[in-house]
Amino acid sequence: MTVRLARAARARVDRSADDGADRARWTCAFVNNMPDAAFDATERQFLELLDAGSGPDVIEVSRHSLAGVPRGERTAARIAQQYSPVGDIHSYAPDLLVVTGSNPLEFHIEDEPYWGELVELLSWGRDNVHSMLLSCLSAHAALSIFDDVTRVRLPFKCTGVFAQKVDEDHPLTAGLDSEILLPHSRQNSVPHDDLRRAGYQIVIESDAVSWSVATRDELGCNVVLVQGHPEYDPSSLLREYHRDANRYVHFARDDLPILPLHCVAPEDWEQLEMMHQAMIEGERDPALIDSYPFEDVGARAPWLWRSMAIRFYANWLASVKIGKD
Repeated sequence: MTVRLARAARARVDRSADDGADRARWTCAFVNNMPDAAFDATERQFLELLDAGSGPDVIEVSRHSLAGVPRGERTAARIAQQYSPVGDIHSYAPDLLVVTGSNPLEFHIEDEPYWGELVELLSWGRDNVHSMLLSCLSAHAALSIFDDVTRVRLPFKCTGVFAQKVDEDHPLTAGLDSEILLPHSRQNSVPHDDLRRAGYQIVIESDAVSWSVATRDELGCNVVLVQGHPEYDPSSLLREYHRDANRYVHFARDDLPILPLHCVAPEDWEQLEMMHQAMIEGERDPALIDSYPFEDVGARAPWLWRSMAIRFYANWLASVKIGKD
């Protein structure tokens, strides 16, 4: 089942490709491997950003998910109804392949239950699509598969909104300011030097949290690795923290949650930090989390990277358009 995206037609309606609608400018396979708690939001975030970046042009998107990602009953039912097997991508060779990250379950990425599927998908994509945009864990997977580069486990989770430096001379960053803000949320990283030795050009990076976007041509396919999260909405980081903190106070996890930097409006930071400090100092009481106004605070969180994210996706799509003309 496909979804046709076009800003000129705001309704999200699943339709067949031959219903008389305008011809799609691009076809895109979207592979959503996020865990159940973030599955719906991740789909919405990526498709809205693809839609915004495409302007009035139509993108026809097919939705897929790796079978090896653990699923609960509700998400499994939705995948069965609205998603197609990853193998179906081979039958139509889309212009674009977008692969999300996933919740890392294993210390070594090669031990993930879906690793074989992911290797097959990315290897096929390298040989058959114009461009792949690979997010977070899937970016690390590509480096392992194509270049035998190993990710590094961070001493603590990298989470927050961080200042970034932009290579203004690269087509992917055309129109961006020399310094931008971008969210990160990850347990692992790949060192700058390893990327450069593998022939990638780093086009967005941070002194605080390493690289965010890197790219190179791989056997005729433009590979775009995104270690940051331009698709996030303003409350994404706070929702992740709420989930982790809630699990901690209910003894579903024993490692302390990490408070994301700059995840709320400045006027809300002090209260959030005080609540977090109380928790890490031993107040492992669900009432501490229940009493905090997460929803209201999330609604006030600033979206400081939205225009940058749309411009970045527009630049990416424009590069594929040039490749097709």
